[in-house]
Amino acid sequence: MRFVFTILVSGIVLVLISSCATAPTAPLKTGELRLQSLHVEGNLVINFAAKARVSFQADGKPEIRRVCFTWSGDERSCVKASQVEYGSPGEIIVWITPRSQGMFVLECYAEYTREGRGYPSNKVAFQTNVAPF
Repeated sequence: MRFVFTILVSGIVLVLISSCATAPTAPLKTGELRLQSLHVEGNLVINFAAKARVSFQADGKPEIRRVCFTWSGDERSCVKASQVEYGSPGEIIVWITPRSQGMFVLECYAEYTREGRGYPSNKVAFQTNVAPF
């Protein structure tokens, strides 16, 4: 049992480390969007909406179509951005609703339009706990 716990904890640590290292450091291309971080406000409670803030860098003002999330590898769910503030850094605000309780790594990326074509951004992650109602 202790061995399984050690493997699980090691896996979570590796996911968190790799999620921090996935942001490319090369200069942005024209119209490119790069996510920097994800933060969820307050305590997450099952079946209650929570505000998520995604900070980003962009060259210009790419059209952000939607933000997609996965909860520790579950199905992907996408939502429209409630608010987009361009700047340095910019911020996307979305509302998410957890459907299961427990510890999760919440991962997200944005879908945006550049030069008339759709593109996915890089991914960022946030570790969180979802409480029961």
